[in-house]
Amino acid sequence: MARMDGTWLITGLRGTVAPKVAARVAELGGEVVGWDRTAVPPDDVAAGETFLAALRPAGIFHLGMGAEAWAGRLAAHAREHELPFVVTSSVSVFGDAPGDPDGPFRPSDTPTATDDYGSYKARCEVAVREAYPQSVVARIGWQADPDGVGNNMVAQLAAQADAGGGVVRASRRWRPATSWMEDTAVALVGLAGSGRTGIVHLDGNAADAWAFPDVVRHVARVTGHAWTVQEHDELDHDTRLVGDEDLIRPFSARS
Repeated sequence: MARMDGTWLITGLRGTVAPKVAARVAELGGEVVGWDRTAVPPDDVAAGETFLAALRPAGIFHLGMGAEAWAGRLAAHAREHELPFVVTSSVSVFGDAPGDPDGPFRPSDTPTATDDYGSYKARCEVAVREAYPQSVVARIGWQADPDGVGNNMVAQLAAQADAGGGVVRASRRWRPATSWMEDTAVALVGLAGSGRTGIVHLDGNAADAWAFPDVVRHVARVTGHAWTVQEHDELDHDTRLVGDEDLIRPFSARS
């Protein structure tokens, strides 16, 4: 992997994926600066421009939540200065309401979500690509982190097991898009220096095609949990993000 020289702007450092991206950038020799929303409100256009002009980042990872207009302005700055720009989107752009198309989904598929979060992420994709067609829009699925802290699959499964006497309910008809969070971070940083552009899919389960009970059992083995998996058929959906299996390590590779 090439070195990540210079200072890289990463939004969302109080989230879950962004700190792991920051650690990977630092591991490869780069410096990381976050976006302090208290000092520079994302909707303050002038303050944002002043901040970016002073920082002169080598590239931008937009991993934080915020209005699509903010995403568009960050992408426009990257275009103007010919910088790598990577933004995370979500499998949620395809929705999971009755009548929504079933997956697996490819990068060329049109988002169909009508719920608040999915439609918001779809609007962010449009804002970024209109501002900077050479940006990378990386759709990701449910993230798993062995640390079991914050908004991630391990924490949520553990909470379900705690509430259910050690039992985790899992549909054998659901094939989720999911990846280990560290693998996602490695893939995102790799994309910044790869020359790739456009929409990409980062899904460790794309090739494995595991049903959710198998995902849960694997997570339990890797993280040392003794969960009992109760299989059911209540959710029949394939939400895998396929088409770029070469960009991320398979979910099954971690043992």
